[in-house]
Amino acid sequence: MKALIKRYIGLGTGLLCLALTSAAQPRVVTGLNKDWKFFLGDTASAKNPGFSVAAWKSLDLPHDWSIEGAFSEQHPATHNGGSLPTGIGWYRKNFTVPAASRGKRVYINFDGVQSNSEVWINGHYLGKRPNGYTSFRYELTPYLEFGSEKNTLSVKVDNSAQPASRWYTGSGIYRKVWLLTTNPVAFDQWGVFVTTPKVSSASATVRVKSSILNAAKKAGSVSIRTTIYDASGKKVATKTAAGIALKDSLQISYNELIVRNPRLWSVKDPYLYRVTTQVLKGSTVLDEESTALGIRSFHFDATKGFFLNGAPLKILGVCNHHDLGALGAAFNTRAAERQLEILKAMGTNAIRTAHNPPAPELLDLCDRMGFLVMDEAFDMWRKRKNKQDYHQHFSEWSRRDLADMVRRDRNHPSVFMWSIGNEIREQFDSTGITITRELADIVRSEDSTRPVTSALTENFPEKNFIYQSGALDVLGFNYKLEAYGDLPTRFPGQKFLATETSSALATRGHYDMPSDSNRLWPPDSKSPFTGNTDLTVSAYDHVYAYWGSSHEDGWKAVKKYPHMAGIFVWAGFDFLGEPVPYPWPARSSYYGVVDLAGFPKDAYYMYQSEWTGKPMLHLFPHWNWEEGKLVDVWAYYNGADEVELFLNGRSLGSKKKRGDSLHVQWRVPFEPGTLMAVSRLKAKTVLTKEIKTAGQPARIELIADRKTIKADGEDLSFVTVRVLDAEGNLVLHAGNLVKFTIRGAGELAGVDNGLQTSMESFKAPQRKAYNGLCLAIIRSTGSSGQVVLQATSEGLKPATITITSK
Repeated sequence: MKALIKRYIGLGTGLLCLALTSAAQPRVVTGLNKDWKFFLGDTASAKNPGFSVAAWKSLDLPHDWSIEGAFSEQHPATHNGGSLPTGIGWYRKNFTVPAASRGKRVYINFDGVQSNSEVWINGHYLGKRPNGYTSFRYELTPYLEFGSEKNTLSVKVDNSAQPASRWYTGSGIYRKVWLLTTNPVAFDQWGVFVTTPKVSSASATVRVKSSILNAAKKAGSVSIRTTIYDASGKKVATKTAAGIALKDSLQISYNELIVRNPRLWSVKDPYLYRVTTQVLKGSTVLDEESTALGIRSFHFDATKGFFLNGAPLKILGVCNHHDLGALGAAFNTRAAERQLEILKAMGTNAIRTAHNPPAPELLDLCDRMGFLVMDEAFDMWRKRKNKQDYHQHFSEWSRRDLADMVRRDRNHPSVFMWSIGNEIREQFDSTGITITRELADIVRSEDSTRPVTSALTENFPEKNFIYQSGALDVLGFNYKLEAYGDLPTRFPGQKFLATETSSALATRGHYDMPSDSNRLWPPDSKSPFTGNTDLTVSAYDHVYAYWGSSHEDGWKAVKKYPHMAGIFVWAGFDFLGEPVPYPWPARSSYYGVVDLAGFPKDAYYMYQSEWTGKPMLHLFPHWNWEEGKLVDVWAYYNGADEVELFLNGRSLGSKKKRGDSLHVQWRVPFEPGTLMAVSRLKAKTVLTKEIKTAGQPARIELIADRKTIKADGEDLSFVTVRVLDAEGNLVLHAGNLVKFTIRGAGELAGVDNGLQTSMESFKAPQRKAYNGLCLAIIRSTGSSGQVVLQATSEGLKPATITITSK
């Protein structure tokens, strides 16, 4: 198989050269992410090539300058924006383009810049893009120097107008940048669109729409050759459309191919084919695109929910914001993959990109790992949620931003629906009718193969003007689970999805009793602060915001009704910003099923018990309490019909889940020792779990999620730091300060402990443990070798771990 030609050439001098070995080479895609110069502040002269940047900071992209700053109540983004700095920053990059590229077209592609970016090449202004989440490109050709002369790229990023978001956005060129060189006749940007209009187990029709850009503006004709390969590289279909006349600057061509006995893409078997599409002039390949293909079919049913490849499938999803914890908004493929691995183990099969287009690599991961994706465009339209948010740009930019999102993402088999908005305020007035129709029309003009939805809060049809537009294919509802049973009566013939549920709150490893007293924090929209003085939230799944519910109640409501196609839990991971129910100094969310460092909270195991078929047993809380205190002991389990609890060898009785209950509970007077749970199926032991009373902290344990990483300067190993007693038990209340030293072919990329109120820097070489745990993130450098991480803490036996970078 002839793959898409990509070449990445980075020179240590800070110059990057585009190497073209032949004039006939169809295209070169070059990563432009190494050796940039950065200045935090505003200097208008920085757009001029002659302006000296020698004193500026050297760095690689992706980059988020906000995550490098200190937390402060004074930052204008507020605690809802993560209490981190924003501002204005400038980036500069020099590169050369070989003389052989004369007569070709050269573009620069940005995957995402946060936000209000402006770009210059050699002092020539290319344009502005306000939206921080959209991908975009500019053509550089008219302004380039060729040969040995350097070219200067200048980027201004203005994220100073705050507050601009309801969550942490990050600041800077936080996704990747690419240079693309093509022949004058080539595919347009995102110009190859692959669909599967007919799918069965016997055969699949693959339709390829090609948009050919004729920048030469000369008449003539070309051919389009499409070839499909299976995952092993075997050719399974090919077809050529010949004699395509290049009459205009943009020409559309279609090819249809048949794949016999296709292996269908699914969440359990995400099988991918590869489609190679070529523009040919005679036998010369002028351009080539390579596209992942997942052959699948799906549909929604008004009474039975969602079907994938003809079989019913409950959508088991989470909403995720884009930040990656200690790494901030700077996208890293391995960090995103780790999040998805953790969610996959919970039983998750779907992701909602709340509330914006994701990094393109995230969709690549979802294609390969088997996640459905609800791809979302906007958190607001013309009516604002924050004073400085995207509502200011919506009228001018929304059409282009939405069309670009759909065109960029429409080839991903993971993407199964488009969302045009989240909790949009225009649903409450008649302007919602017009805008909804306009946005839905934009989506369908670019892709008519997937349904359009919007995440709504108003579930009475006479009050919801977005619904009244008639433009939505699926009605997504946030919260208000008590109405789920009535939705088919209120909205006859419609299809339904719980686009956001729960808003349950928790601090990992913290427990308030009694556990059967539900707490609304905040209790309503007008009440003063409610909660614990130490800004913690109990992890028993009995605390939630007034608009939400517990995790258990949210899932039970969706599980009960077949017409509810599925669920998207708010949220999969804790994220920076929006620290409901607390004000400053809380600076990150409590909503996640997994904390900011990637450590699961207890509710994670409730979903695992319901969403997976593998036998599991989770027992909590910890077993370090005051003598005689009544402690609520919970267990989540599956693959068994009962659980028996033992304390120091004495049986405290067996429990079974009754009715729609999702856990079992005992109220136990504390005494030190061993708490043990045994799950049984038909009187035979399935699993056993023990929790022991821990002694004083004695030593550190290091556990790496991966002991071997790539020596590419990007790959990561996430090292869990555990504080143990002399017997090897995790000390759940340990808060020891752990210091890190690293040597060899790696560097410390970030540290965290999951605590929502920690004011420690994510970039410091140390971190306090929280409830016995913290995290060190190791990033490879560009060379192979051993990476040695040592963790020390006063009074504790240190630990060392070795990771291989190759």
